[in-house]
Amino acid sequence: MTVIDYDLEFLEDGRAIELISIGMVCDDGRVYYAVNRDMPVRRIRKHKWLMENVVPGLPKGHGDQRIHMPKRWLFHYADYRVKPRGRIANEVADFIRAAGPDVELWANYGAYDHVCLAQLWGRMIDLPDGVPMFTRDIQQERARLGLAWDDLPQQESGEHNALADARHNQTVRRWLAERAREAT
Repeated sequence: MTVIDYDLEFLEDGRAIELISIGMVCDDGRVYYAVNRDMPVRRIRKHKWLMENVVPGLPKGHGDQRIHMPKRWLFHYADYRVKPRGRIANEVADFIRAAGPDVELWANYGAYDHVCLAQLWGRMIDLPDGVPMFTRDIQQERARLGLAWDDLPQQESGEHNALADARHNQTVRRWLAERAREAT
């Protein structure tokens, strides 16, 4: 079995979950990060929490002074990690399938993450072969082991950046697995 820990940043309004970015780290060492070029920028702009917590972690232009990034841009559209939603869907399916036939997905508070992930391909029954129909949840495992939130390893930086969060999820999931082994 191979595990992929992941995180999505998204806009949700009680009716829809719109992808902003996705980060995935696999136990085999591979990493994937993408920002949705097709995200609903106008709606995100009106969402104070996303503007304060998620948008600052999106790719920004830096280095070359010839690159002009208007203030109205939430992210740098020319960054190689910024991709159309359809391309992200294809790359994520390939990333998951490359982990082998026995893959587990793990996320922290992963219910909405899994719905947003599944919606990359449409309905849940449209999931590509090899993409699991559910995500295992770090918080459920924490509760199963009788641990408190404060018992978990704390994230030192990068909160609400999908890739940094995915890396931290991997750290926490591995830590929980060690606690589970000690308990048996």
